[in-house]
Amino acid sequence: MDGPAEDSSDATQLAESDREQRVYFVPYRWWKDAHDSMLGESSGKRGIAYAASPASSYGGPMKIINNIFGSDLAFNLRREENSAQDRENGEVGVSGRDFALVSGEMWVQALKWHSDSKVAVKESRSFSAAEDDMFDVYPLQLRLSVLREANSLAVRISKKDNAVELFKRACKIFSVDIELMRIWDFSGQTTLFFLNDNNRFSKDGSRMSDQEVLLELQIYGLSDSIKCREGKKDEKGLPYCNGTNSITINGSTCNGNSDSFRVYTSSAYQSSEAGSLGLTGLQNLGNTCFMNSSLQCLAHTPKLVDYFLGDYAREINHENPLGMDGEIALAFGDLIRKLWAPGASPVAPRTFKSKLARFAPQFSGYNQHDSQELLAFLLDGLHEDLNRVKCKPYVEAKDADGRPDEDVADEYWHYHLARNDSVIVDVCQGQYKSTLVCPVCKKVSVTFDPFMYVSLPLPSTTMRTMTLTVITTDGSTKLSPYTITVPKFGKCEDLFRALSSACSLGEDETLLLAEIYNNRIIRYLEEPTDSLTLIRDEDRLVAYRLAKDSEDLPLVVFMHQRMEQSIQGNFSGCWKSFGIPLVARLSGPADGSNFCSLYLRLLNPFRNLSQDVANENDCSESSGPEDATTAEDASSSIIGPGMSNNSDVERVGSTSDSELKLYLTDGKGITKDCEIQMSEPVVQAEMSRQLNVLVCWPENQIKKYDASPLSSLPEIFKTGFFSKKALETASLYKCLEAFLTEEPLGPDDMWYCPRCKEHRQASKKLDLWRLPEILVVHLKRFSYSRFMKNKLETYVDFPIDNLDLSAYIACKNGQSSCRYMLYAVSNHYGSMGGGHYTAFVHHGGNRWYDFDDSHVYPISMEKIKTSAAYVLFYRRVIEV
Repeated sequence: MDGPAEDSSDATQLAESDREQRVYFVPYRWWKDAHDSMLGESSGKRGIAYAASPASSYGGPMKIINNIFGSDLAFNLRREENSAQDRENGEVGVSGRDFALVSGEMWVQALKWHSDSKVAVKESRSFSAAEDDMFDVYPLQLRLSVLREANSLAVRISKKDNAVELFKRACKIFSVDIELMRIWDFSGQTTLFFLNDNNRFSKDGSRMSDQEVLLELQIYGLSDSIKCREGKKDEKGLPYCNGTNSITINGSTCNGNSDSFRVYTSSAYQSSEAGSLGLTGLQNLGNTCFMNSSLQCLAHTPKLVDYFLGDYAREINHENPLGMDGEIALAFGDLIRKLWAPGASPVAPRTFKSKLARFAPQFSGYNQHDSQELLAFLLDGLHEDLNRVKCKPYVEAKDADGRPDEDVADEYWHYHLARNDSVIVDVCQGQYKSTLVCPVCKKVSVTFDPFMYVSLPLPSTTMRTMTLTVITTDGSTKLSPYTITVPKFGKCEDLFRALSSACSLGEDETLLLAEIYNNRIIRYLEEPTDSLTLIRDEDRLVAYRLAKDSEDLPLVVFMHQRMEQSIQGNFSGCWKSFGIPLVARLSGPADGSNFCSLYLRLLNPFRNLSQDVANENDCSESSGPEDATTAEDASSSIIGPGMSNNSDVERVGSTSDSELKLYLTDGKGITKDCEIQMSEPVVQAEMSRQLNVLVCWPENQIKKYDASPLSSLPEIFKTGFFSKKALETASLYKCLEAFLTEEPLGPDDMWYCPRCKEHRQASKKLDLWRLPEILVVHLKRFSYSRFMKNKLETYVDFPIDNLDLSAYIACKNGQSSCRYMLYAVSNHYGSMGGGHYTAFVHHGGNRWYDFDDSHVYPISMEKIKTSAAYVLFYRRVIEV
């Protein structure tokens, strides 16, 4: 039986491009409401009506035998000649036994119309099957063998090729022996019955053949619908659908055995919205959660869904050398159609993954990858496959040269569209303004570049908090810790600048920065261009305040030792280092008395005043005034900034066991080369720019000073629960501000200045100029270097309903709105070594769903914001 001639070319093209013929079986009245509302009663192609009746060859005794042995359900479809007149008179769809066969695209449009009509009434749902539709919509996929018999079609469903429950339902639906049924064919696919010699579909009605052609029939809108929400509950309390069988045909012809199709049985968790459009999971093929997360976000991007559910194949650019001959676009489009098929089971994206691995070998295998890297490749690949520009013209970029930014931006955008024009450009691409300034000649270069997503640095990736200790070298104050903020990848000069401001450094002062380890200085940080990445969080740094005019004087480093005390409280006789080295410039003669005077001046801020009062009380009880005078002189010799007389110096520095001893030593403070005598000059001082002096403290001297500040040097950054939590919280607007802040280029990213004719480390400033309809925001949680990989767990507070970028765009450029609404989030849980990706997707109203591979279940809006948010998807909100 031949169909309408106008459908021939379209049907043949469809058969050639997709051998798996798929039609949908729905109540005619249900379909008619949507069809008439979308196209009008007089619009659209007319359907071909068939009357379904028992197959004559299977009646009588043969029917009983077949039911016993073959278990086949067979019926004939005979074309009705008066179908057009009945349709015009509105006499169809009354008995409840009238159904329609529609194509996949027609079915999706009809279901969307019914869903939207429910939304308009309830004002609470959008773009998904409404809850009432659950009684009318459910999937039942059957394999039908279609034979041509004279002027009718013989359709047979075999029990051996179907699950028991599917066959029982088919018998109930097609019980044509009880009551006749009318089927209207709007799909135009029941006319494709024969294969010619070139293995192509043919509609040659004169050619008779017993060769079978398979149609995949999906049945909807029947009274015995599957109600998952009334079924069992899983351990999460969510509805559980078991035994949902779908039969997928591998080829378009059948050889008669059951190996020509595959049966998938799914027992995955389903949501209470089972049957709603788009709530379909993706099976994990082995560490492919990164791919599933990005795909689900794209599969719910509004205009991309509409585009790939339509006739996108006509825009595939097979001539683009930068494309992939349309294979990525076709694989992605096929996946979108499967995900948006009504009532679909979790989809295994094997075909898409194989295509991906072919063109992007970095994603081959089954290792974990980055969802944002996959997203970037996929968007670029789809753009090139669907680029409407067949021949790209050569365009030379021109600098602004003082022209108005609006004119230059429009020129760049025009040049970009001349070479790039696709649905990805229409939906996802925006434009930056990039300004470079040469640090030498001050040349300003302004360009306007397209972007497909915005990669925002987190606050902890741009700035770094450091705590250092500042010590004076004149004995005026105690040591003081200062906490400063510097660029994470800055230089030591940034550290000097921030610390000088924090400690109010005078113009006649300078800082000597040193790292302390094991009570000694292990290195000096004197080179301003050294990277701050050389300083670790567990390091301890001290900055010594020195006078600028004393840089030519020898530097004296005093290290301290005390007698080690055993557990029993006795002294072991071994000397042990303690405290922070004290540093000063030697301004006087290099002799013992000057060294002692310098050292005692540095100790003056640490003097234990309570111990002085006790000593004074002991002196007041002495036997005579002579002893009191002696004690007072000794005390003044230590307290004063200098030595009062030579006798005081000799008293402090004598060889008595109860007084300080000074030795020349090495940089580690281990050896005692020679003891420094009070009245003798130090010969080595005249030959060295730095002298290391070891001071041995007797017990009675220890009690006179509070040495605890010298022994409690803070780390650069101490990781703690409260400090870490406070540091790792930021708003999305702060991240955007950090992204738009002017910063110098790195040494490995030098800019060639056209005026200097040399590469310069220019400063760069980015501005948002043109915003896309879909804004993809990438949070840079992962950092890489030669020595380490790190993931930042920063909690980013991002807007859900109202992301307003009006204050961050350089020029509105006639854009209707700068406000965005969140509709999807790609999440990463875990660390760099291992983790898991999921996706949160907005599905109309206030409903959000968690797509965790095959599992799809509702999630409250309060749980959308987490520290796992990695890629954010926003759509523009049109302001009225």
